[in-house]
Amino acid sequence: MPTRRSAIGVGLLGLGGTLASAVRAAGTGSDARSADRRVRVMSTTDRAAVQPLIDDFERRHAGLRVDYRQLGSVELYQRFLHEKRHAADRPDVLWSSAMDLQIKLVNDGHALRYESPHALQLPRWAVWKHEAYGTTREPVGIVYNRQLLAEHDVPRTHAALAALLRADTARFRDRVSTYDIERAGLGFLIAAHDAMATPRSWDLVQALGLCRASLHADTQSMLEGVATGRSLLAFNVLGTYAEAFARSNSEVAVAYLNDYTLVVSRVAFIARSAPNPQGARAWLDHLLSLDGQQLLADGGGPYAVRTDATRPRSAAAIMRQLGTAARPIALGPGLLAHLDRSKHDAFLKRWHREFGQSR
Repeated sequence: MPTRRSAIGVGLLGLGGTLASAVRAAGTGSDARSADRRVRVMSTTDRAAVQPLIDDFERRHAGLRVDYRQLGSVELYQRFLHEKRHAADRPDVLWSSAMDLQIKLVNDGHALRYESPHALQLPRWAVWKHEAYGTTREPVGIVYNRQLLAEHDVPRTHAALAALLRADTARFRDRVSTYDIERAGLGFLIAAHDAMATPRSWDLVQALGLCRASLHADTQSMLEGVATGRSLLAFNVLGTYAEAFARSNSEVAVAYLNDYTLVVSRVAFIARSAPNPQGARAWLDHLLSLDGQQLLADGGGPYAVRTDATRPRSAAAIMRQLGTAARPIALGPGLLAHLDRSKHDAFLKRWHREFGQSR
């Protein structure tokens, strides 16, 4: 993600509801004939993971076609603010892993309120003002090379990880990785919530700096580094991608810390300026429906957010695994705290200072 975050001024209820939305979207008479039949979805989620959901949506909603555009989180934010002024290019739905940037857009009045019939099956933290919806559960954890680091040596708390890095700096020097919080929107979000979880989070930042941890703007490069043995472990990696990667790379394993594990969610909202709001409602309902959630999860992607999902990658499954350590990041104004420019810049400055790269 080449664009710096600071440059943006950051500181499926069943099928009934889905089909009802489709009927509303279809309309009647001349209005239907002139209606835009595209649903423009601007998203950070890999298209390959979403394609089964798109195919199922288009089968169920005859005449509607999904125009899916995949972007990085900061680019999505910037592109939306630019394109909303141009009718031909305006998106209908924004769906992004950058929870804070999504909430900022909602807070600034860019979302259309819609009470989805599926909201009752979502946890309270995943619904904000019926404008923004959390659509997934994605824990953040550690990825390690099981051939180079024995399972019993993998730390199980943040403090234990800091202690390990300090006690054996020579072993871990240049062989640890984490997000570059200045270039990775998700990395900044996670780091900020680590700092709110415990003031001792700075001890771990210092330990990462002592080991000269490599800083990455994306998850894939960290995973590849662990797989090849360049890194022994990667910290604060999004579990959705890490678990999928580990299934096809036997030397890679994923662990979640048991003092606390942050759980993030991809946030979706309908744009107030949506050219096709009815189609947007149909898409959002499909995404939140039981069938839609299970299609998304069955591909080995994110855990379902719905409380009534029952397949292996269900909300109940991940909550059983994490237990009381699970700490979902709630949608709401709390996500805006570090988007104030002065607070954002102050946090970045301290992070770099503690890491040993004061600028």
